Amino acid sequence: MTAGGRNFLVGAAVAVVVLFSLYSFVKGIYNNFVTLDESMNSSWAQVENQLQRRYDLIPNLVEAVKGYANQEKEVLIEVTNARARVGGAATVPEKIEANNELSGALSRLLVVVEQYPDLKSNVNFLRLQDELAGTENRIAVERRRYNEAVKHYNVAVRRFPNSLVAAASGFQTAAFFEAPGAAKAAPKVKF
Repeated sequence: MTAGGRNFLVGAAVAVVVLFSLYSFVKGIYNNFVTLDESMNSSWAQVENQLQRRYDLIPNLVEAVKGYANQEKEVLIEVTNARARVGGAATVPEKIEANNELSGALSRLLVVVEQYPDLKSNVNFLRLQDELAGTENRIAVERRRYNEAVKHYNVAVRRFPNSLVAAASGFQTAAFFEAPGAAKAAPKVKF
C-alpha cells in the first residue's frame, strides 16, 4: 500500500470516528431532551389530575353555599364562569391562566363563607371545604413538582451546546405554573 493510500485510510478512519462521536453527542443531548420533556409532561399530568379533582368538587361547593348565600350570586356566578373557562382551556398556558382565575374566585367564595356562621357549621359544607383544602394542597405539591421539571428542562434547552440541538430539533422552553399576582394579597374578610 502506498503512503497516499495509507493517509487516505487514516483520514477516513479519523473522519468516521469524528462523525460517530458527533452523532453520539447529538443523540445523547436529544435523548436527554426527550427524557426531560416526558418528565415535564408527566408532572403536568399530575397537576391536571388534581385540577380536575378541584374542578369536580366546585359544583358541590357552589350548591352547598347557594342555599345559604342567595344574595352572593355574583361570587357564585364568578366561580361558575371561572370553572367553565378551566373546562375550555386547551393549551398549558391557557390552563394555567384559567386555573389561576379559578383560584382567585374560590378564595373570594371562601371569604363570603366567613359571613355565614350557619354555613360554616354545616357538616356537608365542612366536608366539601376539607376536600377542597386537601385538593389545593395536592395542587400546590404537584405544581411545585411540575415547576421543578420545567426548570430542569428549560436549563437543558438553554445551555450551550444543548441549545444548538434544541433549536434544530424544535425543543423550546416551557412555561412555569406561577401563582397569579392577586394571590399575593390576602383576601379581606368583612362582617
